[in-house]
Amino acid sequence: MSPSIKITIHWSQFPDRVRSDLQESLRTRRLNHKFLYDSLRQTRKWLALHQAHSPARTDPDCAATYDRSFAGAIARLPSGPVHLVGLGCGGGQKDTRLLQLLRNSKRRAQYTPADVSTAMVLVAGQAAQSVIPAGDCFPLVCDLASADDLGPELEQHERDGAARLITFFGMIPNFEPSLIVPRLASLVRPGDWLLFSANLAPGPDYQAGLEKILPLYDNELTRDWLLGFLLDAGVEPGDGALRFSIEADPASDLKRVTARFHFERPRSIQVEDERFDFGAGDALQVFFSYRHTPQKIRDLLGQHHLRVMDEWVTRSGEEGVFLVKSE
Repeated sequence: MSPSIKITIHWSQFPDRVRSDLQESLRTRRLNHKFLYDSLRQTRKWLALHQAHSPARTDPDCAATYDRSFAGAIARLPSGPVHLVGLGCGGGQKDTRLLQLLRNSKRRAQYTPADVSTAMVLVAGQAAQSVIPAGDCFPLVCDLASADDLGPELEQHERDGAARLITFFGMIPNFEPSLIVPRLASLVRPGDWLLFSANLAPGPDYQAGLEKILPLYDNELTRDWLLGFLLDAGVEPGDGALRFSIEADPASDLKRVTARFHFERPRSIQVEDERFDFGAGDALQVFFSYRHTPQKIRDLLGQHHLRVMDEWVTRSGEEGVFLVKSE
């Protein structure tokens, strides 16, 4: 492993932009999810939560489903070098497994782990270096929600003739569909492949499926992770309570699990020269996660000329992986 890692910081994560995004989050009472990963401590909390509750870690069939999707994606790629782009790379475990399979298939791979969290990018970059040389890894810190110019950044280190495979694992539920799907469509060039996963509502009854998976969110580790940001921001434990609910999205036919902190006594949060006052009865949306079905995924992507070429769904029906091309 290289003793150092060079990281590119995109303008979307420059300090003035981060400050502005935080102020906007508190002003609108809707927290930008990136602040849940904005420290090494928060990253560790998320990794612990992922290890304990993610089906990819707790359900052997889920891990096998990802492996089947990896094999299916690699089979579609042309021979020659591959540029793997991990959007929202997290800890990079799945991307590293994919890199290993690419190496096993005698393909030279380069890797761009991209995430809003510098700590996550470091973890993913270090994991990848167990499979590929450090010189073939190009970590990128960016905020996908506002970074509308990532195309040239991704092409900067790309080898001539390299096939591009973009991964987007576990991320699509945490973005508004009207934002993230057009953003993904803009990054998938003709000839590129997109491999992404979505949390699903299991079973034929959409609402019942959401109620079944609610404990995956409403648990001690998730609460500890979500409250970590609030406590760092100056909220005291006795200021209120975190409550989870299932709600319909007024802009689509989707539903999502939402967590809000409900203030039970006044609290002010200071961000440099601006103060944000919360009174008893106010609420701050801290987190949301959309739940899809395979058909809803196909319909959503189709609106933006993205076509599902293959899909793999776990036996539990709680997670699916989709291989996509631009039409």
